Parts: sequence; C-alpha cells; structure tokens
Amino acid sequence: MFTGLIEEIGEIVAVEPSGDGARVTVRAPNAVTDAEHGASIAVSGVCLTVVDHDDTGFTADIMRQTLDVTAMGRRGPGARVNIERAMPSNGRLGGHIVQGHVDGTGRVLDVRPGAKWRVIRFALTPDLAPLVAAKGSVTVDGVSLTVSDAGPDWFEVSLIPETLVATTLGDLVVGDVVNLETDLLARHIARLAEFGMGLPHSSKSNQPGDDARTTTEA
Repeated sequence: MFTGLIEEIGEIVAVEPSGDGARVTVRAPNAVTDAEHGASIAVSGVCLTVVDHDDTGFTADIMRQTLDVTAMGRRGPGARVNIERAMPSNGRLGGHIVQGHVDGTGRVLDVRPGAKWRVIRFALTPDLAPLVAAKGSVTVDGVSLTVSDAGPDWFEVSLIPETLVATTLGDLVVGDVVNLETDLLARHIARLAEFGMGLPHSSKSNQPGDDARTTTEA
C-alpha cells in the first residue's frame, strides 16, 4: 500500500522486452536505500516488484496487462517518473490509500498556469468518470490529489508549488497521458451497484433503540 506522497523523481534507464511484457530499470537512489528483493515500489503510480537492485536503482518486470492499461508502455529511457516506496505499518497516511493498481489513463486537456498554482484538466473515459468526484481523492501518476472540479468526462486538480517541483506533474503539457487510480471506496461501491446490491438484509428484527431505516424488509 502507498499514500501518494512522492519521495523522489526517478528516471527510466532501460526498457527491455521480456516475453509478452518488459523488464524496466529505474534510477532511484533514495528508494533503494532499504530495498530488498521482492519489495514494492510505485513508479508513477504503478506498483512494481523489485527483482534486482544496486546503489543507484532497481529492476522490475512489467506484465502485458500493465503495459496495456497504464502509460508505462509509452515511457522509454530518459523518462522522469514519480517514485514512492510502500508505506511502513507504522507510517503516517499523509495522502490517501493508494494501491498502485492503475485503473486506466487520462489525457491532459488543459493547463492553466497562475501566479503560483496550476490547474490541470484531464479527460476521463466513461468507465472511470463515475468514480471521480469533486473534492474526492484521485491518484495521478502516483501523486495523491484532491479533485477540485469534475464534469461528465473530465476532472481538474489544482497543484501547489511544492507538487509542481517535487513531482513530474509540473512537466505536463496538453496531450500528455498519465496513469489514473480512482478512490478504492468508489470502486467497491461501483462493484456493489453493478450487482444491484444495497445494504445487507438484517438477520435480526429491530431491537429497541435500533434505527428501523437500516433494515430492509423483503
């Protein structure tokens, strides 16, 4: 699990075909200070498993589904990427719960610079649009953000100076494609709705003091 708080900006050093997937090497000296074989590191929002590492970076395998669903297949050597190690069990959840399981991609529609802030609008596919709400949480290229506005097929985020400097989001221009992970709770609610499920039926009759509205009669 991750929090969406980026620890460093890394760089893709190499991408090599591997079966129907790829093996990627990432320069990320801070992330490997305590890395072990099998450790999880998020690369621009994609949770990858360390298969090899040295003092400068690590190597991980990316399967075909990940290449198809995320923007990783578009990023070659020299690309800057956001890096976050998995959150320790005693760590602070400073952003929001991020799994590193990308739902899809979004394209930059507009970048509106201000004196210090920057507002960026992203396109949303029909399957992701219901899962993104104004004032809700969204992960863009691994960065935990609050949705400042949302429409039927787009959403916006407002980036503070620290985010612009400490992540790759400050590099974005119209047409760029980013990884999107929607809120975990929203995904589960959508799945329940898909099956027409509401609150579970109570196995007990209401007791005094119970709120009768929480029990559904067949």
